[in-house]
Amino acid sequence: MKLEVERKFLVKNDAFKDQTLRSQHIIQGYLCKDPERTVRVRIIDKEGWLTVKGKSNDQGSSRLEWEKSIPLEDAKQLLVLALDVPIEKIRHIVLFENFTFEVDEFLTHNKNLILAEIELPFEDSSFPNPDWLGDEVTGDPSYYNAMM
Repeated sequence: MKLEVERKFLVKNDAFKDQTLRSQHIIQGYLCKDPERTVRVRIIDKEGWLTVKGKSNDQGSSRLEWEKSIPLEDAKQLLVLALDVPIEKIRHIVLFENFTFEVDEFLTHNKNLILAEIELPFEDSSFPNPDWLGDEVTGDPSYYNAMM
């Protein structure tokens, strides 16, 4: 299991699209949304994934994560068991000054919401702030996918 260190931001405008390397269609649902852990099933384009995440630290910026590829048909069947209606979004992989941002445009829940995430090697890692990056919402539970 790895430690995921991640920061999350609102996105001010669509200028990130000029820097997008590729985009992916994602459908995801939660099988468990316990405060101590979440279990998520996800379809990214035509690939299935199962992810278990532990409780976030006090700042909301790091937690244990385990992720495994699963057969697409299994992922489709598991989505039927999701606690709520699955989230659908387009994820843009954006390279900015050698850092990778994942920018999510929500299509169903919170339609028109755009969030950017950056995974970092350490809690105190510095990174560039592109012009399109807005207010930081790391640690704000209302922006956790599991709470949407």
